[in-house]
Formats: sequence, C-alpha cells, structure tokens
Amino acid sequence: MQKVFVTGYKSFELGVFKNDSQEAMYIKLALQKNILNMVEEGLEWVIISGQLGVELWAAEAVIQLKTLYPHLQLAIMPPFVQHDSNWNEVNKEYYQFISSQADFVKPISDQPYVNPTQFKNRDVFLLKKTDGMLIVYDDEREGSPQYIWELAKKYAENDPYEIRQITFYDLQQVIEEEASKHNNEW
Repeated sequence: MQKVFVTGYKSFELGVFKNDSQEAMYIKLALQKNILNMVEEGLEWVIISGQLGVELWAAEAVIQLKTLYPHLQLAIMPPFVQHDSNWNEVNKEYYQFISSQADFVKPISDQPYVNPTQFKNRDVFLLKKTDGMLIVYDDEREGSPQYIWELAKKYAENDPYEIRQITFYDLQQVIEEEASKHNNEW
C-alpha cells in the first residue's frame, strides 16, 4: 500500500475536546503505530480530509514520523473550500498549523459548502485515489465514520482495497501497554 486514507471519529463523537488530552494522545499513538507498520511495508502518502478528531491526530502522527521517515508525505484534501469556516478560533489555528506542515493541501471541490453531496463526493474520490484505508471505528459505536466504513467495504468487494481498522479494543490495548511501560519505570 503506497497511499492510505486515514479517517475515523470526529473529536466530539469521542467526547475529546482538547487535542493535547490524554485520550487524544492514546489515539495518536495507536495511529502512529499503524502508520509506522505501513511505512515499513512501503507506504508513501497519508491522505486525510482535514476533519477534527482522528484525521488531524493522524496528521500529527505523520508529522512526527516524518522526522525519521522524510519520504513519508501528508496530503489534506477537504471536501470543499473553507471547510473550517464554522470552527472556533482554536480549531482553525490547529488546522492551519497542521496544514502548514502538509506536503499537499487542495480541496476536492473548488466551491464552498453547497450541499451534503460534497461529502459523498469526497469519500468516493479518496477511495479511488488511495490503495487502502486506516479507520478508527468500532461497529459497536455508530458515528459519522460508519458511512465511509460501509462505502469502503462495498468498494473493496470489486477493487483491491485494503481496510485496516482500529477498534476501541485496540485503543484499550494501547492504553494498557502505555500503563505497563510507566509501571515498569517505577
């Protein structure tokens, strides 16, 4: 897999409202471990659509990995122009910082928000332009990722498309591993 689309829950769906919270740190760590595995398998591009939550945390993980793997590239492809226009100032600044670190930033539609079709167009476009997906999604907890999850599974039926999933169980494993590391330090 050379190009992966990374997506998942929005921060508010997880009840995480600070990008530097402990919960966000664990999710970033899980994303970083998965992305690192893919880099070792030949990954070159991580592509996100710029949503708050999992996608921007994945971008942070990529930015950190780029220090060790400078060939790794980050692309941000929002569904439309000014997709962050309704965000508060803190979130806009966070997005601007992440965007400034990306290797490629270009909206899929050159118009501002027109209708919900732009989100479906984004999903179809990103599925066609990538070799696989890394998604933070748990079947037991519905949320906005369920739409791309279902679309990706349907897409994978007809095209060679790899889907890797991070579930809440996987996140719990990361938390336990980190707790174990800290307990061993004492």
